[in-house]
Amino acid sequence: MFTYIIYTIIGATLVLVGADKLTDGGVGLAERFGISEMVIGLTIVAFGTSLPEFIVSFLASISNDTAATALSVSNIVGSNLFNVMVIAGASAALSPIIISRATVQKDIPLCILASIILTSLALDTLFSDYGTNKLTRSDGIVLLGFFSIFMAYSFSLAKQKESKSSTNQMSTMRITLFIILGLVALIGGGELFVKGACGIARSVGVSEAVIGLTLVAGGTSLPEFATSIVAARKGQSALAIGNVIGSNIFNIFFILGVCATVKPLVVTGLTTLDFAFLTASALLFWLFSRSSYKLSRLEGTIMILVYALYICWLIMSKSANI
Repeated sequence: MFTYIIYTIIGATLVLVGADKLTDGGVGLAERFGISEMVIGLTIVAFGTSLPEFIVSFLASISNDTAATALSVSNIVGSNLFNVMVIAGASAALSPIIISRATVQKDIPLCILASIILTSLALDTLFSDYGTNKLTRSDGIVLLGFFSIFMAYSFSLAKQKESKSSTNQMSTMRITLFIILGLVALIGGGELFVKGACGIARSVGVSEAVIGLTLVAGGTSLPEFATSIVAARKGQSALAIGNVIGSNIFNIFFILGVCATVKPLVVTGLTTLDFAFLTASALLFWLFSRSSYKLSRLEGTIMILVYALYICWLIMSKSANI
């Protein structure tokens, strides 16, 4: 037990330090090359903080264990829910986040679209006569196709902003060092935190099912959480929101696209309600953001409470089935 507590403390410390350095590096990159913080958040920061999800989902997808391959999809669904409801919610609860019109009109709808596409591809039994819910190789190629469109869109945004460089620039070497060190600390710290938290949970008798639904999904989202919270505290709300939106799009289009293309993924342990809540969470995020182009403390708190109710329902329903 003591060892797991040490893992958790060290992991949390590394994640916080990594998030601070990654945020500074991301902002420095945006200033040096005249790229908006939103674009940096949507791409470089989002991809970096999504690496834990990629590692967990990819290793699970190539496993010969059916239960492990199912973790690929459930990890992404759980992480995306955590990203929107907890990370965006906590960032806003900490400091109200101003959201641009372009983000409300284009970026968040992309997040909603990704959730709808995943639902339509994963729930075969709902939309057809197939007996098993599965993401096939062709589904994976479709997801990667949408990812290519998303990247083309992000690059077009970067080109529109590249002429607005800042005179207050961080050196390229320092930017690179901050981003690399930040990502290493985030990923290593996140792994230690998950290992420690899961060990503590098992020590006190928490079931593996509940651990998978909560700690694994939340743990792999820890880099996004720390990065967005730190960015929000520093007043870089565009980076905080871009990280959340970009991570969700990366998770679905890139990670599941790659995993399903390598090996078809059986979707078990997830219900229609889970996928419905995935889309509903993105819609709630959009509605709150659209109301005044700002995510207020109250709205952020509501998102966290809604997520907490969902987790309570999950734990109770899972316990009832054990």
